[in-house]
Amino acid sequence: MKMIAIDRELILYVVFGFFTFVVNFVTYFIFVGLGLNYLIANALAWFFSVLFAYITNRKWVFESKSPDILKEMSLFFGGRIFSGVVDTALMYLFIDVLVLGDFISKTVVQIIVIILNYVFSKLIVFTEKNKE
Repeated sequence: MKMIAIDRELILYVVFGFFTFVVNFVTYFIFVGLGLNYLIANALAWFFSVLFAYITNRKWVFESKSPDILKEMSLFFGGRIFSGVVDTALMYLFIDVLVLGDFISKTVVQIIVIILNYVFSKLIVFTEKNKE
């Protein structure tokens, strides 16, 4: 029975992770298209994608019933701040140092960030003790 829950959770995380990726990717290129510096555009894309991810992860992926939403949200955003720093540092590395293009850089970085975020959410934010 637990195996089914893990499989369902992982599948939903991948599905909503994809949508989070889309939110991040689209908002990044909208802000770049508006003339913002890529690092500022990346920070704004991060914010919107984290907000989307928290809502979907809490409600559908991990089905949290925690009454302490403030603690849960703080842990979630704290983990995302860490992955946001990783995201920004890797974007700088790939674009300014390695001189890779925006598209390939953003794609590779988002895959890394999605994996980091799942591990943090699973092990720290939406643990069994925090679900009730």
